[in-house]
Amino acid sequence: MSGVRLLIGTRKGLFVLTADGKRQDWTVDGPHFAGWEIYHANASPVNPDRIWVSQSGGWFGQLIQRSDDGGRNWAQVDHDFAYAGEVGEHLWYDGTPRPWEFKRIWHLEPSRTDADVVWAGGEDAALWKTTDGGQTWVELAGLRTHVSAPRWQPGAGGLCLHTILPDPVDPDRMFVAISAAGVFRTDDGGITWQPVNHGLQSEGIPDPDADVGHCVHRLAMHPARPGTIFMQKHWDVMRTDDAGANWREISGNLPTDFGFPIAVHAHEPETIYVVPITSDHLHYVMDGKLRVYRSRTGGDEWEALTAGLPQEHCYVNVLRDAMAVDTLDECGIYFGTSAGQVYGSIDSGGSWTTLVSDLPPVLSVEVQVLP
Repeated sequence: MSGVRLLIGTRKGLFVLTADGKRQDWTVDGPHFAGWEIYHANASPVNPDRIWVSQSGGWFGQLIQRSDDGGRNWAQVDHDFAYAGEVGEHLWYDGTPRPWEFKRIWHLEPSRTDADVVWAGGEDAALWKTTDGGQTWVELAGLRTHVSAPRWQPGAGGLCLHTILPDPVDPDRMFVAISAAGVFRTDDGGITWQPVNHGLQSEGIPDPDADVGHCVHRLAMHPARPGTIFMQKHWDVMRTDDAGANWREISGNLPTDFGFPIAVHAHEPETIYVVPITSDHLHYVMDGKLRVYRSRTGGDEWEALTAGLPQEHCYVNVLRDAMAVDTLDECGIYFGTSAGQVYGSIDSGGSWTTLVSDLPPVLSVEVQVLP
């Protein structure tokens, strides 16, 4: 029977949850790297025992850790991330120019075909790649030196490149999302990039229909439909069916269309999940009720999934990287909260159980189905 492993990045370390294929009894291991912020942990689809961790701290800066034995042992790999070429400037919160500054890695995306290849998205917004298992990292500078980059400015969480979506069919195509710049696509392996934000509208910027400047919170793609991408934006849930050339809103009957994560069912490309929160300044779920919303129609029509989730006196948030989907026959959905709970559903969201509680605030959740 297959096993399942959850990688839970928190404000105070990495926790690893494991279960067999029934996903009913979970063991908890951790914290690894106690006291460090683990912005993201992810594993290689090629070698499930190879796990990557982005380890960040105010005192010691940014480190990347790698395990080759499923998390039992760790080794620090090169963490000297450097901007390529001239540093240049971007806009600051108040609209004044600010030099680019490296702060942390938000997201690690291992290759589907090569265990030594990983992309890393950072703050200030830039994309790095390693092809030697993390010993060296090279910035794909065509993104950060795009002609529009001097107009990028931070969202509330910083100028972060938080989503990396390699096209599963075309090895030269990739999508990334930057807060608050928008979505960008490369069709030549990261040499050149183009903003693909047509149809996005954002309040608070001089031109709400601008090509860049949109605060995209998260993207999700089903591997069988690489031209269709779903987006949770700073207000609005969106989709594109032409690889980003055009976006349309699919918020439909959601009680609020503000939130951070968005995920796609492993076997149903038109089934998507979001977690609405109250507003852009009240970062907690509405009415004290923790509700995951599911659409089986690709958007517009949404249903609240509440069985097993607290429906009173609950004021938590779910961050952009804190939801994951497994690939077992009955699709499993997992998410972590700002209050340290991790919830799981083994019936596509129909019912939920608490897998672990009282962890530090959860920053990221990834899931592996083990051989």
